Amino acid sequence: MSKIVEEVMAANGTYAADFGDKADLPMPPGRRFAILTCMDARLDPAKYAGLAEGDAHVIRNAGGRASDDAIRSLVISHKLLGTQEWFVIHHTDCGMETFSNDIMADLLASSLETATVDASGWHDVGKGPGSPEGRYINWLTIADNAASVVEDVKRIKAHPLVAADIPVYGYIYDCKSGRLVEVPEATAAGRAG
Repeated sequence: MSKIVEEVMAANGTYAADFGDKADLPMPPGRRFAILTCMDARLDPAKYAGLAEGDAHVIRNAGGRASDDAIRSLVISHKLLGTQEWFVIHHTDCGMETFSNDIMADLLASSLETATVDASGWHDVGKGPGSPEGRYINWLTIADNAASVVEDVKRIKAHPLVAADIPVYGYIYDCKSGRLVEVPEATAAGRAG
């Protein structure tokens, strides 16, 4: 067993020992909202949004992007579990701003090992084999953070499976201050209809 597995299992044992009435939490989120945000380890949606267990759905992926799978989760969140408001929250200093689809595809074509980055950009370790399959994926990279929030809110609102009466708010989490900064154009685009 790896050290990480041991640490996770020990932490889980401590958590489970004090689980108490959490076993009685209902499946639908108590505060009836969902957050789509980035998987970046520096972001803790429970802390920056004041969440307790059972309060909200939190959907995370690279960049917090409105991918097909993220929209699938949001639709389930509303249709089956009753969320009534959604937040799209990207963040400053996002790794998704550091590469393009072509860079990712080139790195994967060279090898599947972890790449390195320095001031001149991304570099592959070159210990192949790689795969050309990375060319067939839209990695949903970010060139402009605020514009990507607007794009994602608009994509969600335009989706035929999203009810018009769900407001979608757009924010950027500032990794230096911990503050959520509204993207007014996104929130305007996400108004309930």
